[in-house]
Amino acid sequence: MRPPSLPSPAAFPPSVPAQWAEDASTATDHRKGHGRVERRTITTTTWLNGYLSHWPGLGQVFRLERRRKANGKATVEVVYGITSLSRLAADAAALLGYSRRHWGIENGLHYTRDVTLGEDRCRVRRGHAPRALASLRNVAVYLLRNAEHPSVAAATRAMVARPDLALDLLNAPASISE
Repeated sequence: MRPPSLPSPAAFPPSVPAQWAEDASTATDHRKGHGRVERRTITTTTWLNGYLSHWPGLGQVFRLERRRKANGKATVEVVYGITSLSRLAADAAALLGYSRRHWGIENGLHYTRDVTLGEDRCRVRRGHAPRALASLRNVAVYLLRNAEHPSVAAATRAMVARPDLALDLLNAPASISE
């Protein structure tokens, strides 16, 4: 027996394509660079919110399709997701932009922590120490990015060669609102 709050299976989107098409919103982005061609298409809907009512604050459901072609090899990846942003707060194009900027964070912070600061090589795995070390690495990345060097790696090399620069960096007043 179905819970009373869920719509009947006959009303599910594949069985009523006209209603689905009326509610769905789509945006597409094409990019070329780094030896690859990429096409990202996102389709958003609020029509499925009734089916997912156990997620408080649900704004939209989306389907993100990434098509890449690099070195003659084509790949397709499909990701489904939910967001608390309503259609008024973020339409399909805005959500597509947010998903792309997510990778900027991944490449900018996590890559720096993993590769430059050696987070993946760290053997600390238990207790509160991994979280504390991650926080310290985030502080280090912030401080090193504000040092006058072209990259975090260059700033790290400079600090290793001259530890007094690292102490000066810790003592220098800085604003987090810049």
